[in-house]
Amino acid sequence: MIINRLSEIMGIKRLKSKDILSITTISRKTLYNIYNDKTNGIEFETLDQLCFALDCTPNDLFRYVPNSP
Repeated sequence: MIINRLSEIMGIKRLKSKDILSITTISRKTLYNIYNDKTNGIEFETLDQLCFALDCTPNDLFRYVPNSP
């Protein structure tokens, strides 16, 4: 299972959605959906912009947790 940590990272860095929106070209709806874990995937361009805005790597934004058998 992949764990989305966007809201956690934004909290740690004390950034609000408006801060991310002002740095990137990500739409408000897309950011809302990723932040609230209401998406099944993410475009590489969006991931690139998030990593730039948050000064992090994809590995920081997402965690892999194996499903237990």
